[in-house]
Amino acid sequence: MTREHGEPFARDGRPVCGVCPSLRLPGGRFDVFERPSRDCAFDPVTGHRFTAAGVPVCVHPDRVGLPAAPYATSNLPLPWEAPPPVEAGEVPMWVRAALDAAPLEDCADLIRRATEILLASDPDMDVTAVLRAALG
Repeated sequence: MTREHGEPFARDGRPVCGVCPSLRLPGGRFDVFERPSRDCAFDPVTGHRFTAAGVPVCVHPDRVGLPAAPYATSNLPLPWEAPPPVEAGEVPMWVRAALDAAPLEDCADLIRRATEILLASDPDMDVTAVLRAALG
């Protein structure tokens, strides 16, 4: 489910900034901050933001479609690559975060995995209702 190593993350017409690292780097190769801060200083020479360690930073999680997290700094998985929760009660939040960020080609697999977890916890569960509530 991982995007190709050289393929930029920005896709689907997301309104990212012209200097966003997602336009040139794959997901996971840059951090996402909630907003600009001293922790991701602007470099006037390159026109980009970086952490003190030199990791590129996006400061608009809503635009890039990823929750704020130190993906590159901490080698974190992207939301749809994160292991699914074991507890059925945690599935709605996981599926929502994963589907919000996932490439379209990965969405069917995410829904399948969520369905398996939910049905394993309660075979009589109305999975469609749970998923609708998570995405509604």
